[in-house]
Amino acid sequence: MNYRAEIDGLRAIAVVPVLFFHAAIYPFSGGYVGVDIFFVISGYLITGILLNEIEQGSFSVVGFYDRRIRRIYPALFATIVVTAIAAAFVLYADDLKDFGQSVIATLTFMSNVLFWHETNYFAPNAEFKPLLHTWSLAVEEQFYVLFPLLLSVLAYRGRRSQFAVIAILTLISFAAADVASLRSPASAFFLLPFRAWELSVGALLALYENGRSRPAGRIASIAAIVGLLLIAYAIVGLILRPRFRGDGRCFRFVEPYWSCILHSPPI
Repeated sequence: MNYRAEIDGLRAIAVVPVLFFHAAIYPFSGGYVGVDIFFVISGYLITGILLNEIEQGSFSVVGFYDRRIRRIYPALFATIVVTAIAAAFVLYADDLKDFGQSVIATLTFMSNVLFWHETNYFAPNAEFKPLLHTWSLAVEEQFYVLFPLLLSVLAYRGRRSQFAVIAILTLISFAAADVASLRSPASAFFLLPFRAWELSVGALLALYENGRSRPAGRIASIAAIVGLLLIAYAIVGLILRPRFRGDGRCFRFVEPYWSCILHSPPI
């Protein structure tokens, strides 16, 4: 896949509000939706790469996982080492024990499950869990354990079958997430079954545009403006609630999906 400058721009737009949210900087009360945008971008990019490899006959499960490991683990190890050094000086014994558990969970991409058991992402005590942010990486990697295999198997039945099956799975995950956000907010926030729809929305966009020309000119510019406005509204307009609610979930479904339609260069 060729370099996409506009997607790098989307990544920047997504990460800054998350940082501002954690720094409690007004008015970024909805800055945490940057994670949702990252999920959609990830699903879109990885699916595009997988589709190209499947079409060219070069797809390899081992090769895919090898690339993921080489891409993620160096930075992950560095993060854990630096964090461990700091933790040794600032955390109490009980907190250090919890930190050790989170290190193991992070390295095995299970930290989202651990933190689901232990904490609420928005609770005050979450600030004492230095690796809490790795929950989203765990969700992403869990998604990619089976997704490449599913995509390659469905390729034998044609593009329509790929799109239809993934669309159905997306709707199931979306519906489950909406129910869970009211009945079990922590589950809806941390666990893959309720987050998979965000990654698969990006996958659907990649499937839809595969083999088609991307929008250009005025259409692309309008789509870019609408996407950016939706992101801006989510960041400054969604009010943080004491639990992970589903009230805005339908909006959050549209916002990152539309945002990935930034196919033209920046206006």
